[in-house]
Amino acid sequence: MSPHVSDAIAKWLLAAFVIVVFAFLYMPIVHILFASLSSRPNFPYPPEFNFASYVRLSNNTVYQSAFLNSLLLASCTAVLSTVLGFLATIGVLRFGGRRALFYAILFAAPLFVSEIMLGISSMALYYLLFELQGNMVTAIIANAVHCFSFCFLIMAAMLYKYDWRMNEAAIVCGASPVRSFLEIMLPITWPAIMGSLITAFVLSLNGLDISFYLLGATPTMPSVAWGALRYGVKPELYALSTLINLVVFGLVLGLLVSIRLKRKDA
Repeated sequence: MSPHVSDAIAKWLLAAFVIVVFAFLYMPIVHILFASLSSRPNFPYPPEFNFASYVRLSNNTVYQSAFLNSLLLASCTAVLSTVLGFLATIGVLRFGGRRALFYAILFAAPLFVSEIMLGISSMALYYLLFELQGNMVTAIIANAVHCFSFCFLIMAAMLYKYDWRMNEAAIVCGASPVRSFLEIMLPITWPAIMGSLITAFVLSLNGLDISFYLLGATPTMPSVAWGALRYGVKPELYALSTLINLVVFGLVLGLLVSIRLKRKDA
């Protein structure tokens, strides 16, 4: 067998393997889409498309309230985690010195704490020390503790080789620190910032263990889905999950397109 034929076979085998892997990973998401568009959501094959579940979703106040609560929780957590992660990354890489590794391990430590333990300990801490009942504010703070580590690692990977002399040169030339950040640092680091935002948003949107102990009876999408398992999942839940998946995929796709356009302009 010639080398060209062997290379062609290897490429086809690799392509087939990649297709099988991605099909296995995305099959549950495609199943949710079919279930939301089928009159038989338990086994929607072959698919019989209709939009009855989406119509019922528009009238289901429980799922709408849960979605709005999850959206508020995820948005605030994403912004708070990204801001803290960005500041921590600058502090470690710019001013950490010989202790930079120690600080990095300290900031990444929440990754090694299970979410359920973080939820229980946060509930106890806020109540015993600050006499705060579980509410949306405490849930946002607790989720930010968990998501902060992911944001820190994402931005640390981006800023690891950043040349801080560019900021110093801009300040020497008369630019203010704010202008130096907006015109020099932000255009370079915005992919990491957007990636951190999306990661924290998705993690807090789908998180159950932390929010469950801090929100109590306040419904969120994960708590409603978990409760629905006891009585059977309704088609409206499939429809809402499909809409959320489309929003997340849209955000990721928009980020990738923006990065490609930015590279072409550069």
